Amino acid sequence: MRKSFLFIAMVLISLELFAQKYPEPEFSNEVYYLKKDSINTVIRLEKGTAKMESKTKLGGFGGSESGYELSDSKSAVRLKSGSNLSFVFSNGAGASSGSTTSSKERDSMMQANGMDPSMMQGMGGMSSMNDPANSITLYKLDASSNKRKVLLQKNPGMMPFGSKKQRSSEKYTFSVKKIKEGYWELVIDKFLPKGEYAFTMMNMMNMTMGGETLLFAFGID
Repeated sequence: MRKSFLFIAMVLISLELFAQKYPEPEFSNEVYYLKKDSINTVIRLEKGTAKMESKTKLGGFGGSESGYELSDSKSAVRLKSGSNLSFVFSNGAGASSGSTTSSKERDSMMQANGMDPSMMQGMGGMSSMNDPANSITLYKLDASSNKRKVLLQKNPGMMPFGSKKQRSSEKYTFSVKKIKEGYWELVIDKFLPKGEYAFTMMNMMNMTMGGETLLFAFGID
């Protein structure tokens, strides 16, 4: 009896320590900053949506660009610069009570967009699509006086009207560590210099009904 009590106590302590190291985000399918301290906490990033827009200058002679835009020149979420910054992402799969509801909601969304939910079976299922290694990209944003941009492609126009070369927003890679089912830690591989950043989620399940893509933004001071 005493051994059973000690075993249960050890399990509860282990679970408590795990929860302190990797807190469960309030909302699933969002990227959170993992603030590591004596007790780790998760900080919600600025969440926005944007449609991919394409613009041309001088009828194409001045070049063209395509990408996503967020309003305002700076994010309200500010982080300190440093190496090996960590973020976490949970798709809610680890919460058994919510997994069935989540699956039904995804099926309803696909049906509303004229898609057959069964088609996902031939694509590795929802688990692989929600894997952040396959669906999330971190960009350094181009910031101006009143907006921030993810430039997917900026093409030069005909000289002397256009820019000199083709370019796009800088990407930053991260290493993905699976903590448990449906929960990952994203460790940024390189030092992030000061500036504005955003994670984009490019899979179908994280697009809104209007075809907009979710972005999770933050700034480094």
